[in-house]
Amino acid sequence: MAWEVTIIEFEDAEGKKYKVTRRMPELLVAETKIFKTKETAKKQFEEWLQ
Repeated sequence: MAWEVTIIEFEDAEGKKYKVTRRMPELLVAETKIFKTKETAKKQFEEWLQ
């Protein structure tokens, strides 16, 4: 089993944000974090890929 990791850019009233999600579909488990900067979101994304 392996994690699926995604990063999505979206905008709300406060401006651009980045949503990083990792999920393991076989176990119906997911974790999501929201970041204000692309750099911190990318750092989390890379960390979860390891």
